[in-house]
Amino acid sequence: MVRDYQEIKSRLRGSMTPVITPFKSNFDIDYDAFSKLIEFQLENGTHAISVTGTSGEPSSLTEGERLQVIESAHKTINGRVPFVPGTGSTNHEETMRMTKRAEEIGADAALIIVPYYNKPNQKALYKHFKTVADSVDLPIIVYNIPGRTAQNLHVDTLAQLSKDCPNIVGVKESNKDFEHVNRVLLKCGRDFLLFSGIELLCYPMLAIGGAGSVSATANVLPGKVAQMHDAWFEGDVETAQNLHYELMELNDVLFKDTNPAPVKSALGMMGKIEPYLRLPMDLPSEELQREIRDTLTKYRVQLQYV
Repeated sequence: MVRDYQEIKSRLRGSMTPVITPFKSNFDIDYDAFSKLIEFQLENGTHAISVTGTSGEPSSLTEGERLQVIESAHKTINGRVPFVPGTGSTNHEETMRMTKRAEEIGADAALIIVPYYNKPNQKALYKHFKTVADSVDLPIIVYNIPGRTAQNLHVDTLAQLSKDCPNIVGVKESNKDFEHVNRVLLKCGRDFLLFSGIELLCYPMLAIGGAGSVSATANVLPGKVAQMHDAWFEGDVETAQNLHYELMELNDVLFKDTNPAPVKSALGMMGKIEPYLRLPMDLPSEELQREIRDTLTKYRVQLQYV
């Protein structure tokens, strides 16, 4: 039976937290901490959960580990909020397998990144996304992050995909070109789901008709990020603007090094995880960690490790 994409689109709104993948000191995945992170999100009003996207260090995981993380998250969430795992990679067949598995376990949608490193042209990108979309009956949110992939998915390419593939329902734009993101809704339609992946553009994208954000900062202050979206959708523009500016200092410090290193450092200080990353990623410098700690203190975040 073909899914009701409109019904699903109506639920995929607000703050979709890209939950990090915690590791133990031996660099095994810490599934107990992972489940607790998801519960922390749900307790604080997060509207949807994503895993194994950029913040989840997918390139540091094996395909089997990614599938285990996705299945673990799905079990923990248990239908309480929409679940949108990241299933994309540089490898087309792996992306197909991951996306098919997301469909099989009952994910609400899949987040599929523009393939990184190999820099496919626009024709190849179209073929890649269309082939994956045609292989599943699952809503797909394209993930455009040119700063990481070294390739920008053009608006016209995305518009053609949205026209030709009814299950391509939205895009996460980690794109600092605000003219580009405006044209996404112009060309793809105002009901196309536009999510911000740039922290300082989360509020501005709501103002032009965006559906929400996928903000790494929500790992640390999920309640504040969710409240900003709630205020906007309730028509309380002043509160939404105030929260946008209130979050700015934390947004800035959490991106002074490559995501998710600063976020993991912050969560470690909060006692939520052991702050480990797999090489070639590593924690921020001691100087930046002190700045993160000081910033968390300003936000009155309870710290266990300083």
